[in-house]
Amino acid sequence: MSSKPSIPKGTRDFSTDEMLRREYIFETIKKVFRLYGYQPIETPAMENLTTLLGKYGDEGDKLLFRILNSGDFLSSVSDDELGKREYGKLSSRICEKGLRYDLTVPFARYVVQHRDEIVFPFKRYQIQPVWRADRPQKGRYREFFQCDVDVVGSDSLLNEYELIKIIDDIFKRFGIATVVKINNRKVLAGIAEYIGESDRILDITVAIDKIDKIGIDAVNSELREKGVSSSAIKKLQPVLKLKGSNGTKLNTLERRLINSAIGKKGIDELKKLFGYIKKTKLTTKVELDLTLARGLNYYTGAIIEVKAKDIEIGSICGGGRYDNLTGVFGMEGVSGVGISFGADRIYDVLNQQNQFNEIKVSSTEVLLVNSGDNDLWYILNILDKLRNYNVSTELYPDYAKIKKQKTYAGAKKIPFIIFLEGNDIANNVFTIRNMTSGVEEKVKLSAIDLFVKEEFSSSS
Repeated sequence: MSSKPSIPKGTRDFSTDEMLRREYIFETIKKVFRLYGYQPIETPAMENLTTLLGKYGDEGDKLLFRILNSGDFLSSVSDDELGKREYGKLSSRICEKGLRYDLTVPFARYVVQHRDEIVFPFKRYQIQPVWRADRPQKGRYREFFQCDVDVVGSDSLLNEYELIKIIDDIFKRFGIATVVKINNRKVLAGIAEYIGESDRILDITVAIDKIDKIGIDAVNSELREKGVSSSAIKKLQPVLKLKGSNGTKLNTLERRLINSAIGKKGIDELKKLFGYIKKTKLTTKVELDLTLARGLNYYTGAIIEVKAKDIEIGSICGGGRYDNLTGVFGMEGVSGVGISFGADRIYDVLNQQNQFNEIKVSSTEVLLVNSGDNDLWYILNILDKLRNYNVSTELYPDYAKIKKQKTYAGAKKIPFIIFLEGNDIANNVFTIRNMTSGVEEKVKLSAIDLFVKEEFSSSS
């Protein structure tokens, strides 16, 4: 007996129920994006590796899925080169394209490529899958959807403020209690300067970004392995452990970074952003977290991360300010800021909180029972009328016992079935059964609009 087919680790099939729930997530997010004036774009699943490489740091580059060149991809590689097994060099020779790692770098490429068509500031949203050659684990997949919203062509911190409002609006609609953590890469650069390790800013940010995952002791060990001095690590500890309100942390930090111009600039940006936030009403808690680094190299200013309060899972949203990303594609001076919602993790949180109970689990609202050719013309008339009123309706395709057709409706969680009995056609009526309550009633065909308004007012 042949074995069942399978799919790659870290990827998933989605059943009908799962897809309806996922579509609910996407539609909720899209509604908020549009509410704030953002417009949709899409980019290809694969990009040239020259577009992707070097934008995510060494660790990010290792997680890129590379695509073998078509045809004889080894034609330009000698046997001697193959024998040396230098996979990094070989990969660049036999792979010219890769699957996108995120939506931000392709977006920066899009902005540069379409600069003459874009009105700046350009506010875009994008909801598409991305791929990472990561080790699959709970809440971490190799293929997953990101829901990105970015604005480019503006330096204003009002953009960061608006993104915080979008975060609050979306998670309020989902009923997910969240904490929004904020930091600034300029502050991190100032901290590196303060401890005397300015040249190791990337090593420091990559390491401290792992504090939540591996703990501060393991982070300190990693810093030592990277060559950060013991005195610098010791000086770093009280900064990472700063307590108190956002204002208290900023004031303490300002005193410590008094000699760092870049650190002072980052503190000023944070003070202004928190000033905006303080004047608005938010459902979510917003806090300054100096251990937040977000390992992606392209961030230059504010960095943002969102955690679900009551669920053990990684961040469910994150992003930040990037000033130089379009510059690597030849378009200098275009600053951008954006955030990305992790649809798959949001799904997991909603599922764990039983938030999907109220979501409609069937796309069909009415099933028409097939009672044979003699009644078909009348049934098709009802079918057309319901669809004209935008009621999702299907006809059971085969003539079968009504019990079988009811079982089908029950299995698909279709809330209503319509069938004919006795003199229904002669009396110009039909019989409808509520599959939840079991109540049946006769409805006149001429009054079908009233029935639709009563039962499906949101659909009509």
